[in-house]
Amino acid sequence: QVQFVESGGGLVLTGGSLRLSCAASGRSFSTDAMAWYRQAPGKAREFVAVITDLGATNYADSVKGRFAISRDKDKNTLYLTMNSLKPEDTAVYYCNGVGGNSYSWGQGTQVTVSS
Repeated sequence: QVQFVESGGGLVLTGGSLRLSCAASGRSFSTDAMAWYRQAPGKAREFVAVITDLGATNYADSVKGRFAISRDKDKNTLYLTMNSLKPEDTAVYYCNGVGGNSYSWGQGTQVTVSS
């Protein structure tokens, strides 16, 4: 059974930084793309960032230049480094595979940015 466990969220002030982690278990994702998503209160879940098996990355326009996605294939773990945080980044953050390699969502990790 594939599971994702996200961690690293918290309460920060505007302009602050956080580093999220996502530990995957149940199968290796070393040959697959993985992504971060987020869901703000009252809104649909949205794409944040993706990283391919070769390390290529892509970001939502709203986070480009502020967030960085990375991975440790040996640890089957995905990371999201978030800088210059804004109140509009407040959301529950989730990780998952991409497309046909997507599985049930984990519990996510709450990020709250206070002004």
